[in-house]
Amino acid sequence: MWVFKPILKSVIWGGEKIKELKGLEVDRNDIGESWEISGLRGSESVVAEGPDKDLTISELIDRYGAALLGKKNYLKFGNSFPLLIKFIDAAGDLSIQVHPDDSLAKARGASSGKSEMWHILEATENAKIVFGLNNKISREEYSEKICSEKITDYINYINVKKGDSFMIPAGRIHSIGKGVLLAEIQQCSDITYRLFDYGRLGVDGKPRALHHEEAFEALNFEDVNPGKIEYTPKKGQPVNLVSDPRFIVNHWTVTDEVMRDYSEWDTFVIIMAINGEADLVAGNESKRIHKGETVLLPASCHNVKIIPHGDFEALETFIK
Repeated sequence: MWVFKPILKSVIWGGEKIKELKGLEVDRNDIGESWEISGLRGSESVVAEGPDKDLTISELIDRYGAALLGKKNYLKFGNSFPLLIKFIDAAGDLSIQVHPDDSLAKARGASSGKSEMWHILEATENAKIVFGLNNKISREEYSEKICSEKITDYINYINVKKGDSFMIPAGRIHSIGKGVLLAEIQQCSDITYRLFDYGRLGVDGKPRALHHEEAFEALNFEDVNPGKIEYTPKKGQPVNLVSDPRFIVNHWTVTDEVMRDYSEWDTFVIIMAINGEADLVAGNESKRIHKGETVLLPASCHNVKIIPHGDFEALETFIK
């Protein structure tokens, strides 16, 4: 099993909650994202410890191949890790945006589109997200509203709280609002089309770019008033949040020792600790995982014992 050095992203809407979440001692107050596992070129994760220390994730896959990704995933993705795993802290509102699906992204020269899911870790009182449209809008109306900067009239706002989960398929208009800390699981893509950005200036003092034409093709105009993921946590049992061809996500609440059997899955598994701490034991290997940490288990890891220290909460992600 592997842990990686976090890739910290400074952004104009970032804050200090990721430092607190991960127990980091860094002199920065604008950290908007911690990329926990990334195979994106230019932002590849690097192994933090152990015999594979300092290998990039693509070098790790080169070394272990299907034993890491699983046979089916290795045939499909090669040495490219297919997911991007993050923590996000919105000290300010993010831009209102949309992502392309696989077919549109590939037509524009990218390897994949970008569908994602969010799990809320913290939210201040009255914190909100943008999540879909509140009414159907024609393509003609869209062009008119974008030009007059009134697209916000058609946006669906949802109040959020700790524990809420949301699926954001490609094509869904969305944004994270001020005061939200969340875990994000997404396809390994960094394609974002901004529709609206509150007239903010970038670090260069100029208005940040908007992508109206690109977003026009990507936006799902029928996506009206979508709802959050409904689930009930169960102690000692995985509860499914997302079951999608791009990724599967389960929620775990563990208060007593459990054994997780992965022997028939043939896929890597990612464990994101979102509360408490636990020991993960696989064969002769043991790893203590704390809130704010992420562990990658290889496909060759068939059984994992989870030994919590108090209440432990985690997200479990894989591709089948």
